[in-house]
Amino acid sequence: MSNLHFQEAGQGTPLILLHAFPLSSELWRPQFETLSNDFRVIAPDLPGFGNSPDFVEDASVDHMANSVMALLQQLHIEEPIILGGLSMGGYTALAFARLFPESLRALILCDTRAEADTEEGKAGRDKMIALAQSQGATPIVEQMLPKLLGETSQKERVNVMESVRTLALQQTPTGIVNALRALRDRPDSLDLLPQINVPVLVVVGEEDTITPVSMSQTLVDEIPNARLEIIPKAGHLSNIEQPEVFNRIVCDFCRSL
Repeated sequence: MSNLHFQEAGQGTPLILLHAFPLSSELWRPQFETLSNDFRVIAPDLPGFGNSPDFVEDASVDHMANSVMALLQQLHIEEPIILGGLSMGGYTALAFARLFPESLRALILCDTRAEADTEEGKAGRDKMIALAQSQGATPIVEQMLPKLLGETSQKERVNVMESVRTLALQQTPTGIVNALRALRDRPDSLDLLPQINVPVLVVVGEEDTITPVSMSQTLVDEIPNARLEIIPKAGHLSNIEQPEVFNRIVCDFCRSL
């Protein structure tokens, strides 16, 4: 039995969307109306975010992936799914692909990467963990905001920036700390990529500085049946920075399956 809270709309092939850190399923609000015209869109809150309870065991991307599988079982979804994830959601989607390859119809990897954290990256996560433990979510959110959105969005889409800030500030320090541990300790997935045998769409914002275009290119180079779509004037949260373009790309891919 899954304990994940989720949002759902539409009918048809299940399209599961996994959100970025430090946000919730609300990240996918701009996708629901369009994508649910053709697909059964399900967006869970990953453990410790939104309305989902925290991790019940050691925080890890594998635990997140297992939680998604438990949700599918709860909903009696037995057919292969289209699984999409952005950033942390992408790491979780790759873990799902490793653990449950037979359950996949296709993968959508958005603004994410296969590489594990470098030692420098892990040290940065440890600093953020200490900050969240001592001062709560606010300094984490303020530190991350300029990196989450592209240069164009920061200049021209103040409303998007404010909505991301509001959503991030709703998350608990405990959820943020556990997710940071999971992200810090996640395994390298480069060896998994050649084994992925379903169609894969890789999407990245042209202005993404957290997981830049070069990292998306690595995914496409290593996955046998993958294609790359670069979204202009978007950063790390490409789905809300350029929702119309993002929705069109995802719809075209899913309809082609």
